[in-house]
Amino acid sequence: MTVPLDYDDPDGTQIDLMVSRLASEHPQKRRGVLLLNPGGPGGSALTMPAGLADLGIPSKVLDTYDLIGMDTRGFGHSAPIDCKFTVGQDYIGNVPPYAVDNAAVVKQAEIAKGVAEQCAANDTDGRMAHITTANTARDLDRIRAALGEEKASYFGLSYGSALGAAYASMFPDTTDRILIDSNLGDTSLDRAGIRRYALGMEETFPDFAKWAAARNDAYGLGRTPEEVRDMYFTLAEQLDEKPVFGIDGRLFRLATFGGLYAERRYGQTAQLWEAIKDADETAVKRLMAATPGAPAAVGEAASYSNSWSVFLTVTCNDVEWPTDVRAYQRSVAADREKYPLFGAATANILPCAFWPLAPSEPQVKINDDGPTNILIMQNRHDPVTPLLGGQLFRKKFTDRSRLVTVDGSGHGVYVYGGNACALNVGTAWLVDGAMPEKDVKCRASA
Repeated sequence: MTVPLDYDDPDGTQIDLMVSRLASEHPQKRRGVLLLNPGGPGGSALTMPAGLADLGIPSKVLDTYDLIGMDTRGFGHSAPIDCKFTVGQDYIGNVPPYAVDNAAVVKQAEIAKGVAEQCAANDTDGRMAHITTANTARDLDRIRAALGEEKASYFGLSYGSALGAAYASMFPDTTDRILIDSNLGDTSLDRAGIRRYALGMEETFPDFAKWAAARNDAYGLGRTPEEVRDMYFTLAEQLDEKPVFGIDGRLFRLATFGGLYAERRYGQTAQLWEAIKDADETAVKRLMAATPGAPAAVGEAASYSNSWSVFLTVTCNDVEWPTDVRAYQRSVAADREKYPLFGAATANILPCAFWPLAPSEPQVKINDDGPTNILIMQNRHDPVTPLLGGQLFRKKFTDRSRLVTVDGSGHGVYVYGGNACALNVGTAWLVDGAMPEKDVKCRASA
């Protein structure tokens, strides 16, 4: 479908959005459409309808809704933008690299400034200024209208929670049932949100450490969770001093962070640690090539160029970012002590500090004046969007929302997390409109 690039100039430049639909096969049971977003910014929902079906989302949901995915503006098939990251470029992705000291922050500032200038140089048609959360929320409402629906429901995870919060805030009259999952706690991914990654890692790492300690005879990473944690610091500091097969401490920490997203990744993470400890070059390279979050380590930066570009553009456009390098140095020093596993990474400087574009409009404000139609789902242990994010949304949306807190670990709850209680509560809301009368606590399930 076609939408304005600039909603303030609705008759000006138009862009095409690629939209997908998995239609209900039972029209008599159909309520409407369920708009989807998996996160990012810079993640595609085009295959999300089919993906949810493959994961076993209840048939009741598939009957009740047409599942609608899309490439958000700027990404994939929807008027893509590209900073043109290249293979071998010293930029390891959207999570800032671990800074061992103040000098490392200064070095990263130089890289970040170069990336901001690179993005600006490749914005030849002025498209980047209009790649924002607010405009993507407007796109969602345009899709609703194009499909002939008076209201639309929404399910989004991770950054998709910020987009969903913005959508429900901007369009309270045309949003139906909202489910936001693994939550940022605000309508943008701001500096506080990225710094909370370090809190999430501290809260989630013990789950991996316990898992690895129980398998010490297999992996040799420590007999107790405390020994596994010590092993993390030992390997990271060794790699800071002397990288192994191109893997330095920055990439090791980033790979471990990515390995906490789900228990199914623990084995691969343990293998990587084992391979680094044993100096097994073949295994290290193979495992890094398959490690989420560390594509640049194996020369694949170019294939991530579009998604990295969208992440930066949305993140930098949505809010004002600090510009003083010394402020980042102070934050890195503070978070290194407060969150020793990863704080000196997530407090580090991003290209947003040097972004040439000022926000085109203020950040979307949370609108707590509307129907009680926002169900918030959150694992207790989530490496990237910790429990605090769900609690923040619950507080900000007040009576419009309920919070479902799951005694689980990893990123993603409804359908993606496997908790029986959360699946039941989420499905009852989406299908029957059964909003819990009060907040829910879900125990761990087998």
